[in-house]
Amino acid sequence: MAGNDDVDLPDLSHDARDESAPALLTGESAAELDVKRSAQDLEAVFDVPVTVSAVLGKSAMEVSQLLKLGKGTIVELDRKVGEAIDIYVNDRLVARGEVVLVEDRLGVTMTEIIKAGQS
Repeated sequence: MAGNDDVDLPDLSHDARDESAPALLTGESAAELDVKRSAQDLEAVFDVPVTVSAVLGKSAMEVSQLLKLGKGTIVELDRKVGEAIDIYVNDRLVARGEVVLVEDRLGVTMTEIIKAGQS
C-alpha cells in the first residue's frame, strides 16, 4: 500500500445494510441470521465453575435486632407464600422459579428465564 492513500471502507450507515455484513455491524441478532448453533459451541466453558443461588426473600434489620436473633426466631421476608423466588448465577439474576420438594431435599423449578436488561 505504499503511495496509495485510498482505502475502501464498508458503508456502516443504517440505511445501507449489506446482507453479507456481520451481525455486529448490522445490529441483527443471531436468530435473525439463522445461525445453527449446538452445545458443542460452548464446550470450552463447560468446566468453568459458577455459583448458583436461589433467594427465597430478603429482610432488612438493624445490627441490634440481628444480635437478638436466636434459635427458633422467625424472620419475616419480603415475599409471600407461593411467590416466585429469584435465581442468581454469579450474583446476576437469570431466572425466577418455584420451590419444590425432591425426596427429602429442597429444589427449584425454573418458571421464567430473565433476559439481559429485563430484571
